Amino acid sequence: MIPISDHMLYWSHYVAASLFALGLLGFIVRRNAIVVLMCLELMLNAVNLLLLEISLRTGTADGLILVIFVITIAAAEVAVGLGIILNLYRVKGTVELDAFRSLQG
Repeated sequence: MIPISDHMLYWSHYVAASLFALGLLGFIVRRNAIVVLMCLELMLNAVNLLLLEISLRTGTADGLILVIFVITIAAAEVAVGLGIILNLYRVKGTVELDAFRSLQG
C-alpha cells in the first residue's frame, strides 16, 4: 500500500482531468448526437481512470468495484442511446441535435 497525501498529484490526475475537460468541451460544443454520446463516454472513462488510480494508491478494491459498475452502466447507456439515435435518424434523416428540437413526427 502506497501512502497518499492530500497535496500529491500524479500524472494520471492530469490525464484524467484532460480527458474529462476534452469530453466536456465536445459535449458542449458539438451538435452531432453520436459525437456527443462519445464525449459522454470519454468523461466516464476519465472518471474510471481516476477511480482506478486512487484505488491502487490506497490499496482497496472499492474503486475497482465502482469502475466495474460504471462500465456496466455505460454499456447499457450506449446501447439505449444508439438505439434512440438510430430511430431518430430514421424519422428525421439526420443526427444533428438541432433537428430533434421538435419531435412531432
